[in-house]
Amino acid sequence: MKKLLYKLLLPVTLLSAVSCESFLDEKNVSGLTSDNYYGTTEGIESLVNSLYTPMRFWYGKEDGIALTELGTDIFTRGSGMENPPVALYNSDLSGANVPINFYWTRFYAALNATNAAVARIPASPLPASQKLIREGEAKFLRAFYLWHIVETWGGVHLATEETIGVQTIANRTSVDAFYTQILEDLTFATENLPVTSAQYGRVTKPAAEAFMARMYLYRGNYAEASRLAKKVINEYNFTLVPSYAQLWDVNNTRNSEAIWIVNFTADLILNREFDGLTSSPSDDILLRDGGNNAHLFFLMTYDQLPGMQRDIRYGRPFSRFMPTAYFLDLFDESKDARFNTTFETVWYANNPGTFTVTNTDGTQRNVTFQAGDTAILASKYVVPNAVKNARPYTIIDRSRTYDANGAPRVRDRYMSLKKFLDPARQTISQQQGRRDAFVIRLAEMHLIAAEADMMLGDASGGVTYMNAVRRRAALPGQETAMEITADQLTIDFILDERAREFGGEQQRWFDLKRTNKLVERVRAHNPDAAPNIQSFHAVRPIPQAQLDVITNPGEFFQNEGYQ
Repeated sequence: MKKLLYKLLLPVTLLSAVSCESFLDEKNVSGLTSDNYYGTTEGIESLVNSLYTPMRFWYGKEDGIALTELGTDIFTRGSGMENPPVALYNSDLSGANVPINFYWTRFYAALNATNAAVARIPASPLPASQKLIREGEAKFLRAFYLWHIVETWGGVHLATEETIGVQTIANRTSVDAFYTQILEDLTFATENLPVTSAQYGRVTKPAAEAFMARMYLYRGNYAEASRLAKKVINEYNFTLVPSYAQLWDVNNTRNSEAIWIVNFTADLILNREFDGLTSSPSDDILLRDGGNNAHLFFLMTYDQLPGMQRDIRYGRPFSRFMPTAYFLDLFDESKDARFNTTFETVWYANNPGTFTVTNTDGTQRNVTFQAGDTAILASKYVVPNAVKNARPYTIIDRSRTYDANGAPRVRDRYMSLKKFLDPARQTISQQQGRRDAFVIRLAEMHLIAAEADMMLGDASGGVTYMNAVRRRAALPGQETAMEITADQLTIDFILDERAREFGGEQQRWFDLKRTNKLVERVRAHNPDAAPNIQSFHAVRPIPQAQLDVITNPGEFFQNEGYQ
């Protein structure tokens, strides 16, 4: 029954080149159909619950992070990067890109499932009041997936009705039309969702209002963005967590600042996901890793250096993503506590012993570490060679990691992003993380209000909200020093602040795109991507496998600039 239920909950993917023959021919010995099942209270509740699952394919996953953080001004590729075209914007970034195809397939499957729910809820046996809540959830999630589609690929196919079977005709719908539907769905959600939910992770009225504030910011409706952001700040019980470090405590992710999160769990059995979109029940790929894996990807290979071995505290280093020199320089660590909360700067020896190391001049010496001694020190500044040779520990300074222009010299020795670490994992090799992923948190509402007010000509009002975030970020005693004045509030300052506050949280590429700063900032601050990035890279290529099966190629074609 469980396998059958999974199949019933998974819609046929829009424009899919994968045959659905095996699904259609499978004998249904129970006689249960989707119409029968979704006509029950249990069935419609299961359908709505299933709408949340696609977020777990995106948040805290390698390719979802790559598509939102890599190839920006703050992240570039590490030595273990598996999708270089996304980082480099080179000619290999095409319709054949596997991760981009993966998310096209899943976002459209998610959209189709939300369309199915929206259509079926009104006739379901749910109580009238519950129908409105569940429809509000379904419409919120439809808006959520539509936003990911339109911002990733631009004006592509828009569908608001359930697709049964394989559809081979696609439409080109304007970005404006996408946002009209998004805002219509969010309006319904804000009017019908409850303020709170006993089931943590379900979307609520303030979450819908917060996401709507983000959408109005994207569309340049600054008055509504400001109004809704301030409403979420002032009318509910959300508060900024007292310190940035507390915000990232793995045991404190369900906190007063979290407006909406993606649920993960420490249970390794429950923390799995069924992937039936391109698989049959016998395939190993059916059970995908359903945990929050963000703890893996931002870590340099510390375990290859003297005095260190891989452990749970410092994480399993996949070395996928490394910070740009520009990202490191955005922080004034003398007053901003976010620097040392965001980055690992010191590793203490967990592998005691004597090791032979090579000095900067090629000579060798022996060093001995006791447990707990400093084994690695990472610095964003240049450290003189004489100091490096005099210290027993390894110093990874700016000159070792970056050239003078910021281009990486090496990709396996850098300052690791640590705020996603998951020290609650049971084993060193465990990939599945239990950390809930923030989708919307209160600090974003403050920065939306600041930006919207500034764009409305009220920088003095906007700076009040900016400074609330900056005071929270301050080292003790540095709160006043962290404040800025109205004349300092510019779009570039806001983008810098959003990098300091949200770096790695899967918003950066979208932020640079919406402010028309993607090309400018990448060229200025990311030497890896600077030579290749062009204006057409503000959208991703449509998967070629989708283009190959449509029957109206004259109307639906590849995005400009891509092969």
